[in-house]
Amino acid sequence: MVYSIHVPPLFQFSRARLLGGVLILLALLSGCASPITARVSSFQQWPTDVVGANFGFLAPADHTRELEQASYAGLVATELAKQGLQAAASGQPVRILIDMSVSSQLENRSYSRPVYQDQYVYRPGFRDAAGRMYPGYWMPDPFGPRYVGNQQLMETIQVSSLRLRLLDTQGPAGSSPRTVFESNATHEGRPSPLPSVVPYLVRAVFEGFPGANGRVQVVRFKADTGEVIRK
Repeated sequence: MVYSIHVPPLFQFSRARLLGGVLILLALLSGCASPITARVSSFQQWPTDVVGANFGFLAPADHTRELEQASYAGLVATELAKQGLQAAASGQPVRILIDMSVSSQLENRSYSRPVYQDQYVYRPGFRDAAGRMYPGYWMPDPFGPRYVGNQQLMETIQVSSLRLRLLDTQGPAGSSPRTVFESNATHEGRPSPLPSVVPYLVRAVFEGFPGANGRVQVVRFKADTGEVIRK
């Protein structure tokens, strides 16, 4: 004897929910996180005879975060050393002056998300050629979930920025230092501590340094290793 078991609709999984669960599982198994992205704009008139020159930092305007600023300055100093410059010792003349500032703010932004809803259709009963009667029943729509509109949502975005200026003090006597490189790097993402974001902004600024004048580029980093994603 063969028994059939009827599962009430309350306990049936819709195909949309099943598909959603599969996608989530695949995402967890893949472990692929979204890359960390920085948008950078830079302008430069970088001197050709600067290799081996000394550099130093201008005093930060915010004296309440001196230790934090010093850690960011160390990141910039590391990148400048890769360009053949060296930090000036106390009392030494400085050719390249560094003006650096970082900022972060939260913004609430709205966005729309499409909404799909499971639909059920009723299949009416019928009588076969032998006269057997089969009752009607509800079944998932064979066309799948249907679009029913957009849902307006709000999310909080953190906008973190790094502004960097390099000034050349070498020039005619009595002249002011002239800007030879300036750049602004911005990252937008989920709220996170600023010290965890600034290292990426600094590296993004020096990616391809000094680059073309008026360059605008997007630098992407792997979230798991921090490596630059190069196409």
